[in-house]
Amino acid sequence: MNTKPFTSGLSGNAVMITRVADRHWHALDDDLVVGRGHAEHRPDGRLFVSIDAWRDATFDRLAEAMLAELPAPLYTVVDEADVELTAGWRRAGFTVRRREWEYVVPTDPRVTGLEAVLPPSGVTIVPAGQTDEGLLRAVDREIRDEVEAAVGWQSMPSEVIPRPEGDTIVDPSKYAVAAAPDRYLGLIRVVTVNRPRIGLVAVRAGEQRRGIARALLAHALGTMHRSGFAAAWTEVQEPNQAASALFEGIGARPMSSNLELVR
Repeated sequence: MNTKPFTSGLSGNAVMITRVADRHWHALDDDLVVGRGHAEHRPDGRLFVSIDAWRDATFDRLAEAMLAELPAPLYTVVDEADVELTAGWRRAGFTVRRREWEYVVPTDPRVTGLEAVLPPSGVTIVPAGQTDEGLLRAVDREIRDEVEAAVGWQSMPSEVIPRPEGDTIVDPSKYAVAAAPDRYLGLIRVVTVNRPRIGLVAVRAGEQRRGIARALLAHALGTMHRSGFAAAWTEVQEPNQAASALFEGIGARPMSSNLELVR
C-alpha cells in the first residue's frame, strides 16, 4: 500500500513514522527501523494495539500516529512489571481497565490434593476429543447467558467473550465436560502450545458448589501430569475471588500480573 510519512511535534529528532501496511506502522531513522506499531481485532471485535520501540520519544510518535488513524475505543495488554511500557501507554491517554494474575498450577495429584477427587453422583467426566458438539455448545451458551445476566462477559478475558458471529466454541476437541445423562453441566478448556494453559473452567449456575469444578480440574490436571507436564498456567481476573480460591486451594501460585488498558 502507499505509505505516508508522519512527523510529530513531540521532539526535533529525525524519526519518521510510516504506515507500511494495513494496521502496521514503522518508525524510521535514516531508513533504519527503530520502532514498530501494530493493531488487530481480537475475536470479540475489540481493537488491540501494540508498540515495540527502544526510546520513549519513538514510542510516543508511533502512538500519536496510530491513535490519529484508529477508531476508539482502543485496548492494549502489558506485563505490569514492565513499568516503562505501562508509562508509555499512560502518556498516550490509556487507563487501567482491569488486572489479571497469571498462576502456575501444579499437575501432580499428590501436590494438588485432587488424587481422590471424583465427580458427584450421577455426573461423569467426558475427556477432550470425545464430547458431543451439540451438547457442548448448549452448555457453553447457557453458562454465557448466566454470566452475561450477572457480571457480564466484558469482565471475562477477551478470548472467551462471544465472537461477533456468535461462535464461541472455536475447537471442540480442546474441551472436557462434566456430563449428566441428558446434558452437560460444566466444561474446562485446555490448550497446549509449548505449555498447557487452562483457558476456562465453568459450571452451570444451578450445579455449582457440588464439586464439579474440582472434578474437572482433577481430570484435566491428571491428564497433563500423565503426559509429562509438571505444571499448567491460567489467568484469573483480580476481583474473581472464587476462581482465585479454587486455584490457590490446589497449590497454584500467582507468578505475574497483566494490565488491560483502554483509551
